[in-house]
Amino acid sequence: MKSPSRQKKGAFAFRPSLARLVTTKRLLARIVLFFEQLLPPLMPVLSVIAFYLCASWFGLFRSVPDWLRILLLIAFAAAFLVSLLPFRTLRWPRVAEADRMLEERNGLPHQPVTVQEDEPAFDTPFGRALWREHQTRMAEKIAALDAGLPRPDIAAHDRFALRAVPALLLVTAFGYSLSINGGSIRDALQAAPEQVVSNPAVRIDAWVTPPSYTGRAPIYLTADGSEQAPIGIPQFSGLTVRVSGGKTAEKVVFRKANGEAQDIAVQADTKPQQTAASGSEQQTAAPASQALVAQTHMMKLQENGALEVNGRRWSFDVLPDKAPEIAFDGLPKPSVNGALEIGFTVKDDYGVQEAHAEIVPVETDPTATPLYPLPEYRLDVPRRNARDAKGVTSRNLTEHPLAGKRVRITLVAKDAAGQTGRSPPHEMTLPSRPFNEPLAAAVAEERQVFALDTRKMPQAIALNEALTIRPEETIPKLTNYLLLESALARMKLAKSEDALKDTAQYLWEIALGMEDGDLSLAERKLREAQQKLADALDRNAPDAEIKKLMDELRKAMQDYMTELAERMQNAPMQPNQNAQNTLRQQDLERMMDQIENLARSGNRDAAQQMLSELQRMMNNLQAGRPQRGQQGQENSEARKQIDKLGEILRDQQKLMEQTFRLDQQLRDRIQRGETDMGENDPLLDEMNPGENGEPQDQQGQQGKEGQQPSDQMTAEQLREALKQLRAKQDALGKQLGELQKSLGEMGMKPGPGFGQAQREMEGAGRELGQGRGQPAVEGQGRALEALRQGARDMMNQMMQAQQGQQGQGPNGQVGQGDQNGRDPLGRPRRTQGPDFGDNVKVPDEIDVQRAREILDAIREKLGNNPPQEMERRYLERLLDIQ
Repeated sequence: MKSPSRQKKGAFAFRPSLARLVTTKRLLARIVLFFEQLLPPLMPVLSVIAFYLCASWFGLFRSVPDWLRILLLIAFAAAFLVSLLPFRTLRWPRVAEADRMLEERNGLPHQPVTVQEDEPAFDTPFGRALWREHQTRMAEKIAALDAGLPRPDIAAHDRFALRAVPALLLVTAFGYSLSINGGSIRDALQAAPEQVVSNPAVRIDAWVTPPSYTGRAPIYLTADGSEQAPIGIPQFSGLTVRVSGGKTAEKVVFRKANGEAQDIAVQADTKPQQTAASGSEQQTAAPASQALVAQTHMMKLQENGALEVNGRRWSFDVLPDKAPEIAFDGLPKPSVNGALEIGFTVKDDYGVQEAHAEIVPVETDPTATPLYPLPEYRLDVPRRNARDAKGVTSRNLTEHPLAGKRVRITLVAKDAAGQTGRSPPHEMTLPSRPFNEPLAAAVAEERQVFALDTRKMPQAIALNEALTIRPEETIPKLTNYLLLESALARMKLAKSEDALKDTAQYLWEIALGMEDGDLSLAERKLREAQQKLADALDRNAPDAEIKKLMDELRKAMQDYMTELAERMQNAPMQPNQNAQNTLRQQDLERMMDQIENLARSGNRDAAQQMLSELQRMMNNLQAGRPQRGQQGQENSEARKQIDKLGEILRDQQKLMEQTFRLDQQLRDRIQRGETDMGENDPLLDEMNPGENGEPQDQQGQQGKEGQQPSDQMTAEQLREALKQLRAKQDALGKQLGELQKSLGEMGMKPGPGFGQAQREMEGAGRELGQGRGQPAVEGQGRALEALRQGARDMMNQMMQAQQGQQGQGPNGQVGQGDQNGRDPLGRPRRTQGPDFGDNVKVPDEIDVQRAREILDAIREKLGNNPPQEMERRYLERLLDIQ
């Protein structure tokens, strides 16, 4: 081994980069020389491995006895060890060998690499200088050195090219291993499988039937079991194997992934039935019956495995059925009449079958004895595309005793396999029925006290007695007093559970009667009719039952609308109510006709969805009670201020247009002189009259009323007309000031837009007073924009005030909600504020016949087996076939 000082001799001493380059080239050359030594002795090793793989993939080890398999395995191991003996002579090449290889393969004469390490024979100054010059010239040739690739010269060691034999066998064996008779590399290490002889007389019909809720077609297995990859099937699929022919019963085995074998039993109804006969006849008939009668084997596939029967094998990859997922789509909220409205999203790999909301109280007393079970809240899951769907369900739970209490709501979804998924819980106050009558609210509170815990009946009785202490002052109607007395007698006598429930129902009817009279009874009948129809649609009731329930729903709807109309007639008109925004009877009739047509045509899912929309509409229907106390007066005054602001905006717009026209005419007169050029002014063609007093454009608009014709006015007259407009501008500014003062008296703070508008109006008035139209028009435009901004601020304040009044009525009683600005369905009116997305829309007409024709055409197209795979998948997506 040479010291590192060698690298500093010759040209390497004053060219360090060249020294590093030569060191790298030497390392690569030594690696190349090592592989040239390695590859020839490696060929026998690779040949032995190739012969072992060929024997394994050709199935040699599984077809020979165990003693011969072990003997072959020992022989291959010994051959492998012997092939490793030539590796003992391997050594790492020396530096001199690397230098010679670099010089030889790069064709460098005079040894330019090794010459750097040599010393001159005569150490004289002239000889040393001459030798250094020679080293420098040789060093310039080293920059292009290339070690190249290894050249093992395998042909010299294998003159007859026998190395091609194991290579060809290896490729052939690999192709054969992909067939059903191919072997495995592990065959040499395990015992040969039991040889099963296939009986050609036995016929096997096997298929897999996925669960119906998956929507997937049955999978028929090939007769020879030629499927190479495992067959993917849904979990809980049914495997059916039908065996016929042969003389003896065929054994059907399902081998699990862990190697455990399970015999698939024959179905009881497919076993051969032997009839009573004589001894000789029975002996001759038994084999014939076994050969003729087919046997059916069935099982449910829940895990991966393989089916083995009559020497054939089918592998299955069971796709697990994931649990459904469900979550809230927004926060649950109450509707106008107190119904609970829940938006939700569901997701499942094969579709959700059923979903409901689990409602439990937040605070519970383990010793309490509630009169009613927990409320039931079924979610209306769309059946079409139920794998990833969203919906909204509205249910009226105001009659349940938990109404008005803090509850915890959890959504629960269930798929057809019985798996359930739950959403994160959400706590809220369960909506209760809004009572405007204090006496009705007190009666409902009595019922709630003992309905939540029957042990608190004495407390409920005390509440009832407190209501009747001074009936002449607190109960103006004698009928209500008598009802309270009769309810008190029932409460004292009720002991059993049925009697307690009857008493609770009686109190609830009293409260509803005090609040709404016959309207509450009609509303209950309508809700019951809707629920009956929903249940019938859910269980696919016959058409006759659907028609009967639809008739009941129409009658209940008619009674309810009649009572509602009477209530609306007896109640005074609200400040923001118009007759054009009330719900029309024909709208409801059209929806009910559509529900019946959809149900009778077989589209029960769409009918149920539309019925759910109808229920949401009715839950948002408002009864139009008169405003109490000062709220109606405040709304009326606010409406007046809104109208006044609208008049100011319109007048300011008209004034700006008038100013603009006069200013344009004035500019025209100044440019053209004082001649009469008005009737040729193109800007006034659409408003100036012609020579005969008629408009030049028969389709144009007439001039504003009260506006004097200016086509004959001189420049001085036009300037004087501009000055006269100042009075109108100042009047508008004064009206705006009065509006701001009125808003302040109502407790509203005028926005900065009104102040800016008033300043712009004053500036525009000054410009008009000086006869300058262009600056006045600009100021009037800025005033209009500021007025609009102030109007938006004022509407926001009013809506916030109304929202604060919606939840609470006078004396702290829960109210029905502010009806101002909304129609009886709770929808924002066209002239009132923005739409926050909680409106209820009446669906448009649905052409069921046209939709059915389109679906039939798609099915017919798909039934003709389209040749293009892309077209077939597109048609399946249209029919929602996954």
